[in-house]
Amino acid sequence: MTAIHPTAIVHPHARLAPDVRVGPFSIVDEHVEIGAGSVIGAHVVVTGHTRIGRNNRIFPFSSIGDEPQDKKYKGEPTALEIGDDNTIREYCSLNRGTVQDEGVTRVGTGNLFMAYVHIAHDCRIGDNTVFANNTQLGGHVQVGDYAVLGGFTGVHQFCHVGAHCMTSVGSAVLQDLPPYVLAQGDPAKPHGINTRGLRRRGFSDAAVLNIKRAFKTLYRSGLLLEQAKAQLAALVPAQPELKIFLEFIERSTRGIMR
Repeated sequence: MTAIHPTAIVHPHARLAPDVRVGPFSIVDEHVEIGAGSVIGAHVVVTGHTRIGRNNRIFPFSSIGDEPQDKKYKGEPTALEIGDDNTIREYCSLNRGTVQDEGVTRVGTGNLFMAYVHIAHDCRIGDNTVFANNTQLGGHVQVGDYAVLGGFTGVHQFCHVGAHCMTSVGSAVLQDLPPYVLAQGDPAKPHGINTRGLRRRGFSDAAVLNIKRAFKTLYRSGLLLEQAKAQLAALVPAQPELKIFLEFIERSTRGIMR
């Protein structure tokens, strides 16, 4: 049976799985759907066309699915979609999308958002990421699987952050950050690859070595970008771990950190 605290306000048309728990003084609005096993803490507001998957934990004072902070937003019925097994800590804010994009902000599965994280409108978050305290994303940002963003990292709107990369505390990401890369500073600059993270995720020593060499080709060889891309493309058939690295660089529209 759904456990709704007597002080919580849940709209009768909201769709909650039978075992969802809603804490004191929380609000769940009409167009919200919450999957099995999810827990909504105290003083949480879940609003808009928001769909939350299974086994999510949302801690007190978070704002989930409210209007985007965009002057162009005129009340359109845009959405927020959250996958399964996410942890959203205190005072996080996740905004729904805008019609200037696909109209949906998307969060994957298994992510950890520490306190005071902001996910702006139209962002796309992959799986198994970690956002440390006070990480802030501008609108339309994309973050790949297993990325780790250090505390007080700020990501400029429309930037892409690649899979398996990592930023240090206080980093300002103003251009696209390729997969595997370790970055820090204001503005953030590349400083190597996320070796420890890759080994924790089962990358072989050979794969890590290949990624290190690819990083040096892109950042330390003195080659022009097109020249570096050509060298990397020649390596992909024998080193498949470089495929996402090269594809990310080729898709970049803001330009990569370099």
